[in-house]
Amino acid sequence: MLKVGLTGGIGAGKSEVSRLFVSYGAVLIDADRIAREVVEPGTPGLAAVVAEFGPEVLTPEGTLDRPKLGSIVFNDPGRLAALNAIVHPLVGARSAELEGLAGPGDVVVHDVPLLTENGLAPLYDLVVVVDAAPETQLDRLVRLRGMTEPEARARMAAQATRAQRRAVADLIVDNDGPLEALEPQVRTIWAELRERAGESR
Repeated sequence: MLKVGLTGGIGAGKSEVSRLFVSYGAVLIDADRIAREVVEPGTPGLAAVVAEFGPEVLTPEGTLDRPKLGSIVFNDPGRLAALNAIVHPLVGARSAELEGLAGPGDVVVHDVPLLTENGLAPLYDLVVVVDAAPETQLDRLVRLRGMTEPEARARMAAQATRAQRRAVADLIVDNDGPLEALEPQVRTIWAELRERAGESR
């Protein structure tokens, strides 16, 4: 089994790369998706979040009010650390559980947005970084996701720098260009990952 960490800044195109990897046969473990699962209604994770932040972080339907919680933790490192202390161990445990279901020759791709920020690179055999220039990221966030420019810049500033991400990369996908330029790069990287997975059996 080959454990691959996949990361990239917001708007860099990481989701498209992970979609391509899955289409080639990768086992995908999506940290964001798991982070949502572990705080669904009825989970110990949601109960712990409510105990820490109060019932005001729930919607009337009893689900987590993400915008409300985000507004509490976004500019308060102490509150963010408290949230991470609840969610990260749950995500880690579920990720390990899913990884345990993979076969010996599989390529397991962990899609982890904050891999660089949280110092997680050593957990993986290889780290693939989807890279795009900040101006490309900004354009995509404003044009494709409907953010205002100040919103987009704030989200980008809250993440690792481009240089920090590139420093932890074993392989880099250059996604400054059009979508059709992405697929050949990802296919080449996939061939290398398959080869390394074969060697690790």
